[in-house]
Amino acid sequence: MRLSNTLSRSVDPVQPLEPGVVRMYSCGPTVYRHAHIGNLRTYLMADWIRRGLEAQGLSVVHVKNITDVGHMRQEMLERGEDKVIASALAEGKTPREIADFYTEAFHADEARLGILPATHFPRATDHVEEMVSITERLLERGYAYEVDGNVYFSVSRFPDYGRLSGNVGGDLLEGVRAEADPLKRDPRDFTLWKAAEPGRLLFWPSPWGDGFPGWHIECSAMSTKYLGERLDIHTGGVDNVFPHHEGERAQSEGAFGGPFVRTWVHGQHLLADGVKMSKSSANDYTLEELESRGFDPMAFRYLCLTVRYRSRLNFTFSALRAAQRGLQRLRNRVWEWSALTGVAGVDGADVEHWRQTFLERVNDDLDMPGALSLTWAMTRSDLPDRAKLALLLEFDGILGLGLAGSVESWRVPERISEAQARRSELRARLDYPEADAVRRSVGDDGYILEDAAAGTRARPKSELERRRERWPEVSSSREVSSLLDEPDGPEFSVGIVACNYLGDVQRCIDSVLPLGDRHSLEIVVVDNGSTDGTSAWLEEKAGEDPRVRVIHADHVLGEAAAKNILLKQSLGAYVVLMDTSVEATEDFLSPLAAALADASVGAAGPWGLRTSDLRHFEEIDEGRADAIQAYCFAFRRALVQDVELMRESFRFYRNLDLEYSFCFLEKGYRLMALSSLPLQRHEHRVWTSLSEEEREELSMVNFRRFLRRWGHRQELLVSAGGG
Repeated sequence: MRLSNTLSRSVDPVQPLEPGVVRMYSCGPTVYRHAHIGNLRTYLMADWIRRGLEAQGLSVVHVKNITDVGHMRQEMLERGEDKVIASALAEGKTPREIADFYTEAFHADEARLGILPATHFPRATDHVEEMVSITERLLERGYAYEVDGNVYFSVSRFPDYGRLSGNVGGDLLEGVRAEADPLKRDPRDFTLWKAAEPGRLLFWPSPWGDGFPGWHIECSAMSTKYLGERLDIHTGGVDNVFPHHEGERAQSEGAFGGPFVRTWVHGQHLLADGVKMSKSSANDYTLEELESRGFDPMAFRYLCLTVRYRSRLNFTFSALRAAQRGLQRLRNRVWEWSALTGVAGVDGADVEHWRQTFLERVNDDLDMPGALSLTWAMTRSDLPDRAKLALLLEFDGILGLGLAGSVESWRVPERISEAQARRSELRARLDYPEADAVRRSVGDDGYILEDAAAGTRARPKSELERRRERWPEVSSSREVSSLLDEPDGPEFSVGIVACNYLGDVQRCIDSVLPLGDRHSLEIVVVDNGSTDGTSAWLEEKAGEDPRVRVIHADHVLGEAAAKNILLKQSLGAYVVLMDTSVEATEDFLSPLAAALADASVGAAGPWGLRTSDLRHFEEIDEGRADAIQAYCFAFRRALVQDVELMRESFRFYRNLDLEYSFCFLEKGYRLMALSSLPLQRHEHRVWTSLSEEEREELSMVNFRRFLRRWGHRQELLVSAGGG
């Protein structure tokens, strides 16, 4: 097998230090929260490396560390930045109990993805003694120094530092935090041992006083304890290269001398809808979340097979649905061929050609997309079906899709077996209409009848198939048709983006519907990937009241994308975008319509903003505004094509209202704040669910995006006489 070696910048053959045995280390999870699918993609990469090596007769000793409570950041807990951990501690759970919970969750995730268990899963807190020992050794060899109970690695003492990442010279400073540690001799130096601050949850004794180990030292300690001072392969994500693996390599080679790892293998990022995954963007999906939306975990494994590990993978739910269909078709092949009788030779020249070609794909820098493509080609070849079955299951030993086991679980009750036999009989008599009626009859029981060469067979519907029978779902705004060219329908369209918080959604909608006694209106709702019962309530509401229309998204779309669906689907002469935190107490639509009847007014709402420098905005109660806040943002539908749809790079809601307000200002329209509107603001739960740090980070990302486009347009402001 040949793999891309980050250190050599070339594709190098795997040449075990010990003949027949490969020593492989993988940077494991930090068990303070559930692993997201980006993390899991990296562990799938390591699993395919291991499976490929073992399929060719090599023994793999695989170590995957567990970074547990030893490195829990005290200051983050004190600021409440990790609300899950802070809540668990408030409930009386110990740090160890929290780590145990997420460790078990990680093992469960790997099992559901078919990832082979590592040979060893060492925990960081069980190996502090080894970390202290390596630190002492680095001090003895002159690679480290101690200051006030803190021990630092001296980067200047290791001339090869930066070679792994390519960060050399001044570029190394890019990895240094802005708040430089004054105890360091060189800002590039990194911590091996940190003195415990007052009130720290966990600390250990050491020759330098109570403290805790640095980030990098744990991997050096655990890898060398279980694998020795020389490793064949070290895996991780590309984000581990610098500074983590750079530091790990430096301290390991400094402590033990000579090369530490022969082949460093790094998997590229997994993006979600084209952007980096993050908790606050609601796109850091876990395996459990995919399952809750009806997907088989193995569909994610299949999806990862379609893109090479050293290339970015853009995760979308559309792609995941396609992957699940592909997985289902492979299972159907196994299902169909398993029913055949007779034995076909599986050792002929043709079979061996397929086998060797498949291994060539795997050995070619883990070309799993090529291996999957070849697998499909083999299933369509002229080989006997029994030979194809044997090869498919053999290939699956590396692909790891668990094809045989999944099909074995397809057991059906007697009534379904009878329907299966009945359909086969009817098809044999060419009575296709009645045969189709039999197939439809089992659908309500959760089964599908499918026809194969050996006759009709039954299988249970997947959760995704059952879910999509309830109501259609979209994965992006592009999948929703535009009605903007259609003539106006009702007087008002009230557009709402709903994402969980069912009580808020009910309060908002139920406060608007009574206004239909005075106005012709519709309520258009984008169910933005809700998982708390909101989806079912909205469907029930739409069934009861034809004025309510619902578009379901199969995951949380970005805020601008969700609102663009509202803009494209609304038919009212006036469009009112309303947040679920807002409640109508009386008729607010009449005064909105009166304000918007002035052709010079582009948008209006009860809460406006004004600025003099485009950097500091203050809320105003009445009059001309520089922006209308998103709690209630109203405009004439006819203007949408003039100002255009929203920029979908705004995934978070904060400051999107500034952006869209300026789209109206640019076209010469005025914005009006109407403080007298009978609307009440309640808690904005999306905002309050985030930590202060997350709020600031997300708001600033969008604000910088806003400034890049509008920062030079001072003439648009009310204070400048514009707008």
